[in-house]
Amino acid sequence: MGHYIMLTNLTDDGAKTVKKNPERIKEVNAEVEAMGVKILAQYAVMGPYDFVTILEAPDNEAVVRISVELSSRGSMRIMTLTAIPTDEFISWMKK
Repeated sequence: MGHYIMLTNLTDDGAKTVKKNPERIKEVNAEVEAMGVKILAQYAVMGPYDFVTILEAPDNEAVVRISVELSSRGSMRIMTLTAIPTDEFISWMKK
């Protein structure tokens, strides 16, 4: 299982939806988990992104499917990063 960081910005439509129905965030999270990806943590943040979500997924394909599915709705824009545990990174550098 790999770890991923999903950085999300709401579009104008997404912000209207969250203002009207803040629980929509949890509904979308349930959809993501139903697609086989575990949400380890999620934060609403101030700055260039609206949300930071830490995911655990079986592979890149699962994350790409989720990213495309959510982005295609027009309520958010997503940037996803692969997260490499530092101990693993260090062991790679020693090879």
